Amino acid sequence: MPENPSHPSHPSHPSHPSSLRTLPWFARPGARAWRCAPAAAEVRDFHAALPDHAPTPLVELPEIAAELGVGRVFVKDESCRLGLPAFKALGASWAIHRVLAERATRDDAPGPLTLVTATDGNHGRAVARMARLLGQHAHVFVPRGVHPRAVAAITAEQAKLTEVAGSYDDAVRLASEASSAADAVLVQDTAWAGYEQIPWWIVEGYSTLCAEIDEQLAAGGVAEGPDLVAVPVGVGSLAQAVVTHYRSRPVGHAPAPGLLSVEPETAACVLESLTRGEPVSVATGETSMAGLNCGTPSSIAWPYLHGGLDAAVAVHEADSARAADRLAALGVSSGPCGAAALAGLRAALTGVDADERRTALGLGPSSVAVLLSTEGAAANPHSATGH
Repeated sequence: MPENPSHPSHPSHPSHPSSLRTLPWFARPGARAWRCAPAAAEVRDFHAALPDHAPTPLVELPEIAAELGVGRVFVKDESCRLGLPAFKALGASWAIHRVLAERATRDDAPGPLTLVTATDGNHGRAVARMARLLGQHAHVFVPRGVHPRAVAAITAEQAKLTEVAGSYDDAVRLASEASSAADAVLVQDTAWAGYEQIPWWIVEGYSTLCAEIDEQLAAGGVAEGPDLVAVPVGVGSLAQAVVTHYRSRPVGHAPAPGLLSVEPETAACVLESLTRGEPVSVATGETSMAGLNCGTPSSIAWPYLHGGLDAAVAVHEADSARAADRLAALGVSSGPCGAAALAGLRAALTGVDADERRTALGLGPSSVAVLLSTEGAAANPHSATGH
C-alpha cells in the first residue's frame, strides 16, 4: 500500500465529475496497528440518562453497496440527535456537564455562566440549547458564510450572537477573547496549546455515537464490526473520537477497520497536514459544507489523525450535493456535511486509480462500510432539500 503524498490540482468547473480527474487523496500504511487509550466509560450512561435520548438510526443501503462494489453499506443517520439535527449535542452536553460539575465543587460559583463558542452552525446551536436547558447563558460567534437560517436557529435558543466578518478561525479567536470574563467559559470543539481540556471532553462525548454503531451492527448480523468507517472532518474532533474508539481495541478483539476522513477541497487542512507530516493551517474558501469549513486541525486531534487514519480524501461541492440527493432519494435526510462521507467513499472507489485506493482501504466485495452522516438536511439550508 504505497504512500501517496501528492496534493493534486483541482478542476475549475464545479460540476466536473470526480471520476475524470486526479483525486485529492492521501493514504499510508500502518494505521490499523496504531493504538491509543479508550474514551471514558461513563459517557454512554450520561447520555442515556438525558431526556429524549435515543440511539440514532443505522440505516442499511444495499443500493449504495451495489454501486460501490462492496458487501454492505450502512449510514449512521444523525439528523435528529437529542432534539437537534446534528451529532454535535453529544459533545456539547458532556463537556458542559463536566464544566458545571467542576464549578459546583468550588465555593466561588454562585451565578450562571456564559458559555462562549464559535461555530459554523451545529456546534453553536448545541451549546446554546444546553445553556438554555441548564439555566446558563450562551454567546455564539459565527463566521462569514453561515446561512441566515442557521443563525436564526442559534438565536432561537436565546443565545447572544456575534457575526464575524472573517473565517471560522477568526471567529474562534474572538470567542476565546470574549471568554476571558470571570463569569464566562469557552466551550470550543477545537483545541490549541493551552486550551485542551474542554475540547477533550467534547471528543469524549462523541464516543456514544461509535458505541451505538457497534451494537447496531451486531444486531444486524455484523458481529466483528465494520471494515471501513468514513467520517466527515472539519477540525478533526469527531474523527479523533472515531480513531479512539477503533484504535483502542485490544489486539485480537476484532479486525481493525479502515478509517477514511473526508473534507471539502476548499478546506482540506487534515489532508494537507497528513501530506506534510505535521499540522498546518490552510486558507479556506466558501463551501456549502459549512461545518467542515475549517483551516486548522485541533491540536489534540492531530496525533490521533496522524496515527490512526488510513486515508484522507477531499471532495468538491458537486460531489457532496449529488451524495445528499442520493441519500434523500433513499430516505436518509443528510446535509452537505453529512453527505460528504458518501461523496468521499464514492470518489475513492471510482475513477482513475480506484483499484489502488480500494486496496489501500482494504475493501473487497464482501466488505462492510459505515458512513457517518453527521447532520440532517434541516441543519443546513444548502442541503439537498434546500439548495
